[in-house]
Amino acid sequence: MQVILLERVAKLGQMGDVVDVKPGYARNYLLLQGKALTASKENIAQFETQKAQLEARNLESKKEAEALADRLGGQQFVVIRQASDGGNLYGSVTTRDAADVATEEGFSLDRKQVIIRQPIKELGLHEVEVHLHPEVMVTISLNVARSPEEAELQASGKSIQELAAEEEAQAEFEIAELFDDIGGATSEESDLVETPENKED
Repeated sequence: MQVILLERVAKLGQMGDVVDVKPGYARNYLLLQGKALTASKENIAQFETQKAQLEARNLESKKEAEALADRLGGQQFVVIRQASDGGNLYGSVTTRDAADVATEEGFSLDRKQVIIRQPIKELGLHEVEVHLHPEVMVTISLNVARSPEEAELQASGKSIQELAAEEEAQAEFEIAELFDDIGGATSEESDLVETPENKED
């Protein structure tokens, strides 16, 4: 099916390009979201008359997106979630969660603008793409933690898994020291106990 693009579509073409796409993709996405028109003679003629207006609107929205990108790019947002001691989440962090925390911080984002390449199913820092405009994309960071305190630790560069390992190593060290102390005390006691060998006749 041939459509004419009303804006730049990644991996497809620029505004004004007539491209071949699968009918389902055209109907369910491009036409539905106003990103394209079917490539009939009437629609192509209509596009040509509106081209300057569409380009001006596209340029304006691109400038707005770039201004937002300057403020949003590289930001880190904290997402508090329940997780196991091993750091695995009970559930996952979604595009809606990312959009919600950014909006709470004063950035107006829609979940459709957020792209999570790998499912977020564990604690830690995760990079997420935000497409503000067909030609403007920024990366934000989601700091997924069980508490604001954990989020601060992660932001400083430590992972929850590292902290758990450090705590475990510290606990093992303390247990080993305790056994050394007990072992030392028992050997001292055995020296004090009279045995037939060290008993004087």
